[in-house]
Amino acid sequence: MSTRAFHQNLLRKARQESGNVESSLVLIPLVFLFLISIELIVATNLRNSDFALAQSDASSRAISGVVTSSDRVIELSSPDSFTHMKLLITRRKHSLPQLVPGLVALLGGNAVVEVNGAAVMENLN
Repeated sequence: MSTRAFHQNLLRKARQESGNVESSLVLIPLVFLFLISIELIVATNLRNSDFALAQSDASSRAISGVVTSSDRVIELSSPDSFTHMKLLITRRKHSLPQLVPGLVALLGGNAVVEVNGAAVMENLN
């Protein structure tokens, strides 16, 4: 088989595959849509798990009375003079994985989840 016949055979096969351009025009946006939806699912699940961990930290620290430097303690005024209540707020920060590079920057956001946990502190007196 000569090279000319080989090239003609190759061109004939390329012309027969007319659906390649159309399929790539559909598949590329579909892959991006899939990655964006997976990224949203991962971000939501990470936020929920971080919220549960922050709330658990707040509860355990409020009971034990251990306060770290990143925690905030808010004193609550009560009409009862014998009751002095404090509210402990803990913070948790977590960075998100990026499946589509540059998507968060394009949307103008941060790839960080920040959640708070709150609990009423027990009186240790």
